[in-house]
Amino acid sequence: MITQDQLKDVLDRAEKLFHYLKIDQKQIEFEEEDLRTQAPDFWEDPKRAEEQMKKVKAIKKWIDGYNDVRTKADELQLAFDFYKDEMVTEQEVDEDYQKAVDAIEELELMNMLRQKEDPMDCVLKINSGAGGTEAQDWAQMLMRMYMRWAEAHGYKVTISNLLDGDEAGIKSVTMQIEGGEFAYGFLKSENGVHRLVRVSPYNAQGKRMTSFASVFVSPLVDDTIEVYVDPAKLSWDTFRSSGAGGQNVNKVESGVRLRYWYTDPDTGEEEEILIENTETRDQPKNKERAMALLRSQLYDRAMKKRLEAQAKIEAGKKKIEWGSQIRSYVFDDKRVKDHRTNFETRDVDSVMNGKLDGFIKAYLMEFPVSDED
Repeated sequence: MITQDQLKDVLDRAEKLFHYLKIDQKQIEFEEEDLRTQAPDFWEDPKRAEEQMKKVKAIKKWIDGYNDVRTKADELQLAFDFYKDEMVTEQEVDEDYQKAVDAIEELELMNMLRQKEDPMDCVLKINSGAGGTEAQDWAQMLMRMYMRWAEAHGYKVTISNLLDGDEAGIKSVTMQIEGGEFAYGFLKSENGVHRLVRVSPYNAQGKRMTSFASVFVSPLVDDTIEVYVDPAKLSWDTFRSSGAGGQNVNKVESGVRLRYWYTDPDTGEEEEILIENTETRDQPKNKERAMALLRSQLYDRAMKKRLEAQAKIEAGKKKIEWGSQIRSYVFDDKRVKDHRTNFETRDVDSVMNGKLDGFIKAYLMEFPVSDED
């Protein structure tokens, strides 16, 4: 049975969310923005109308989220009072308490996703590290893990480029994760090097081996985001997409390879960005998707410059290094540990089947955005 202090904590957190999220202002904003959708000429510009509908839906989600918290907190208060009169059981009170806490934590987590990029879809790329077949197998296991996570959360996964391993696994894969809210906001926590320790099935002596794979996550920008691409620095190659053989051999050059010379605005150093796309057998569509991936990469670089500058200014905030070793998966000891947050679980099988929410939540709570972001 919960205590009076636990009840008070739930009611206090619900009240703080109302003020912190400015729900009263959001209600007024929702009514004003929703009114615009009722204009007679609203759908004459479909693209603009779609953006407006998206804006209305986003505001409403905050209001609905808070209303759910408020309802569950009030139900808990009633259950607690009814228990004194022996009208409900201890178990019913405890169940209402858990429902209220879950709703509050979900809204608090959403509140951590307040950067401009967080609601966007994302591009997730995995590269196997040194170590041959073992590392390539690890990269494929990570690909499956993220696909399972996306599937469980209602996202659509599209593979735009896949390079198979020499004997097993993959050397690299580029995936778009789309169709839901906050794909980038959640998966930005996965940026970095992932380390596997296990007894390798590819080692005849049954030795314990360590493998690495790097994960890069960037927001997938849409047409509403302005990103400048200098056409003078852009070039294209085409090639035949590899297939499984037989009927599946691609006899035309539908695969595209985009090369772009990027100049660092701070150092002036030049670097070639290389993007390959073999998503479809339609070359124009592959070119279009490759350009979208380039724009996402350029936007991501500009965003990281901004975050690095912000990290230098904000004293006392733990610095997050992009590309550092972030997590270890030790199969023998049945342990997965995030080195940034110290969040740990022994349910390795669930993690490899996409159960990453504990790690994601710990990261977002550890590294919250500041109010001025």
